[in-house]
Amino acid sequence: MSGVDQGDTKPTDPAGGGHISLKVKGQDGNEVIFRIKRSTQLKKLMNAYCERQSVDFNSIAFLFDGRRLRGEQTPDELEMEEGDEIDAMLHQTGGTFT
Repeated sequence: MSGVDQGDTKPTDPAGGGHISLKVKGQDGNEVIFRIKRSTQLKKLMNAYCERQSVDFNSIAFLFDGRRLRGEQTPDELEMEEGDEIDAMLHQTGGTFT
């Protein structure tokens, strides 16, 4: 029992809790790729997406596998994998346009 191969059996994350690339796809079909740490709260990615798209944070719902994401969740917590896609959906709100 030399333990020679320990640590070599992590195909999903060879960096051991490093970074992950996630794709955020808007309703218009545009895709933005973000690279964040697996332990980073998703609100950081959400805020960056909203700033880049010049939209209000409260006007977008972020969905992963059909479920709405919360800002305090992390890629690790959601078992996200490299290249996973998050959908950014505009809320259907009425009366906000003048």
